[in-house]
Amino acid sequence: MSEATVYNSRITAAARASVYVLFTLALIPVQAVALLLRLPLSRRIPLWYHRICCRLLGIRLEVFGRRSRTRPTLFVANHTSYLDIPIYGALIPGSFVAKSEVAAWPLFGVLAKLQRSVFVDRRVRTSHLQATALGKRLEAGDSMILFPEGTSDDGNHILPFKSALLSVAEFRAKGKPLTVQPVSLTYSRVDGVPIGRHLRPFYAWYGDMELFGHAAELVGLGRLTVTVSFHAPVTIDQFGSRKALAQHCYEQIVGSHSDALSGRIQPKVGTSGKWDWIRWRLRPRLNDLKGLRRAKRGFASPREKRDSARVDSKSAKA
Repeated sequence: MSEATVYNSRITAAARASVYVLFTLALIPVQAVALLLRLPLSRRIPLWYHRICCRLLGIRLEVFGRRSRTRPTLFVANHTSYLDIPIYGALIPGSFVAKSEVAAWPLFGVLAKLQRSVFVDRRVRTSHLQATALGKRLEAGDSMILFPEGTSDDGNHILPFKSALLSVAEFRAKGKPLTVQPVSLTYSRVDGVPIGRHLRPFYAWYGDMELFGHAAELVGLGRLTVTVSFHAPVTIDQFGSRKALAQHCYEQIVGSHSDALSGRIQPKVGTSGKWDWIRWRLRPRLNDLKGLRRAKRGFASPREKRDSARVDSKSAKA
């Protein structure tokens, strides 16, 4: 990396970090007052705040599928980095289920509290307490975002889901089963170039990585494109157990994550030259037959189904 590139990266990092911090500090008292007075505005500010943060940090969202409009909904998502928070927060009007340690983190702990996050001890032996704490919020109609891996990873893999963390899926609001929607997130491209296996840890935060040092380096990188997929909502009644539900969510998320990593999910290339910060499409564009056939089990478009059927017909005749 040349000296000019390093210098430009540091300037970009300093500019982004400064604007982000000033914007955040200015908005904290506004949200605090809105929460104190129980104003409806307190539920809308986080969504708007996270969308602005994504723009400030140079994050572009390529989103597929439909977000559940049912309230409450439990969004089950994979977890790679602290960047996941503004990304999911920009797309989902809900609160996070966070591990208890986050409440004591400088700045991020305050932000989590202002978004009305639920802090839980994620050890298996206290899973019944999680369901109790979350149940109160779900009963009030609040949607929640849960990371069933229990921790973050390097972004190249998704850790097995802990079914104990999905005990809350057994909650029934007004006698009806809780809606559960799997959501997958992949850090796919930077400045339009696919992020390879060796570059992904620049965005992932896991293990014993130092938070602020990692963040200082990350914000100086180029424009990041993140692929997010909303899968079909389900309920635990469709599977009979939270273990089966956890496995279903895991398979849905791993499948689309794998497609995004390998480039089978293609970006929609516009001709206007306009930089769309959030591009929402119902279905992904797949560039190989393997991904196309797998999409039949998810959200393949009629055209993709016709193309796949045509290929299968030709193969049968051969």
